[in-house]
Amino acid sequence: MARDYYGILGVGRNASDQEIKRAYRKLARELHPDVNPDADAQEKFRDVSTAYEVLSDPEKRRIVDMGGDPMESAGAGGGFSGAGFGGLGDVFEAFFGGMGAGGGGPRRPRGRVQPGADSLLRTRLSLAECAVGVTKHLTVDTAVLCDLCQGAGTNGSSKPVRCETCGGAGEVQTVQRSFLGQVMTSRPCPTCRGTGETIPDPCRKCGGDGRVRSRREIAAPIPAGVANGMRVRLAAQGEIGPGGGPAGDLYVEIVEQPHDTFVRDGDDLHCTIRVPMVDAALGTTVVIDTILDGPTELSIPAGTQPGEVSVLRGHGMPKLRSSARGDLVAHLDIVVPTKLDNKQSELLRKYKSTRNGERTEVLSAQSEHNSGLFARLRASFSGR
Repeated sequence: MARDYYGILGVGRNASDQEIKRAYRKLARELHPDVNPDADAQEKFRDVSTAYEVLSDPEKRRIVDMGGDPMESAGAGGGFSGAGFGGLGDVFEAFFGGMGAGGGGPRRPRGRVQPGADSLLRTRLSLAECAVGVTKHLTVDTAVLCDLCQGAGTNGSSKPVRCETCGGAGEVQTVQRSFLGQVMTSRPCPTCRGTGETIPDPCRKCGGDGRVRSRREIAAPIPAGVANGMRVRLAAQGEIGPGGGPAGDLYVEIVEQPHDTFVRDGDDLHCTIRVPMVDAALGTTVVIDTILDGPTELSIPAGTQPGEVSVLRGHGMPKLRSSARGDLVAHLDIVVPTKLDNKQSELLRKYKSTRNGERTEVLSAQSEHNSGLFARLRASFSGR
């Protein structure tokens, strides 16, 4: 099971790089073995160091956000690798941005070819489209491979050359004063931006980036049963990476539109049916124009009371990636007429005269009727 690296550092999934670094600094000061010799603290420090290593690496963080664990094959030690300094290398990394010595050695230049970023689009769907599934044709403004240099970033037959500022290392080193004394720190080279290479004669179209902005059309298959807020992943449909690197993923987020008749609750659909008092007393049948099954009859039994529900099993929304379906729940609103003509009033009086023993009265709170009524009221208020 993938570890919760965000939870280990105590940050949210949308935390910025700076927020992740601040959280690590705080925990490292508290848990480092030189400060806190407790065995539990040392174990937590290893976990914190591993979490920082993962979340500070864009590619590893992307794997975590997709539900994976990039450290499953790397062993439990994770980023706790500051040999010669008892683990201080990770603390120096968080405080000063890297070390020229004693912190794992110099970094390799990251190279010009990098994975592309993921993209997010939102699309509006009607309830019917969510029920049956649909292919949405979307317009995407994104980075695509430069068709002039094919991602190389160079003009014609020219080639990249080693960066003169960093000598191809991809980083430059400086000495800083700190509470620990003088510390050698490393930063990405400002000339080559950490790639270790520069392009003296860049591509005329992409300026050396290997990609250009473009608008393209994509077909996004949306499965039946999706709901508001769900995301559909389209692998390798995101941005092409710098230097023509592999494309990221495209996520299509569903924005479900309200329906005129039905309210969705998970896989169930709810609607309200107004039933005249006479139909509720005698029983009737009503036709509901359902989402997937078209006009469907619903029987309302004689003697139906206000607030009762009638359920059509299996007439709700399809369950995602399943043949099962939810229910359609009809809430019955019994309508008592407010105006009667003389003939209608006389008929009701005759009916009343035949109902011997029935009268208007205040019931005990412990009565069976009120117990059910109060239970429904409590459920209604607790759901607010």
